[in-house]
Amino acid sequence: MRQPLVWLHGDCLSPLAPPLFAYPDAPAVWVWDDQLLEQQQISLKRIVFIYECLLELPVEIRRGEVATEINQFARAQAADGIVTTGSPSPRFEQICQGLELPVKILEVNPFVNYQGYIDLKRFSRYWHVAQRYVNPS
Repeated sequence: MRQPLVWLHGDCLSPLAPPLFAYPDAPAVWVWDDQLLEQQQISLKRIVFIYECLLELPVEIRRGEVATEINQFARAQAADGIVTTGSPSPRFEQICQGLELPVKILEVNPFVNYQGYIDLKRFSRYWHVAQRYVNPS
């Protein structure tokens, strides 16, 4: 890819995200997923937290149907591919299928080495399980 576009999503929202690190000059986009927000009933507190994180990143913030917004942004940037991180979310695969350009997925070193179920709707529930498995590296 000569002119990639970086797609950040909720499973790797960090200034150290591998796509931002690997392609520091590439345009980046985040899309508020209207469908996910409604389905998961994401709290206003969590939305504000995510928004505050986004304000610290070199990313254009959009809202709507994710694949459509990424495709529009990619065309506007004359991108020839999309770079992102993987996600266990079923929506991730669905969104990737709607993208018009090739997608390169960079893996993230896991923060937690745990394969069981963790409730991701509330950070306190997640942390109650995850803190015992935090990867110190």
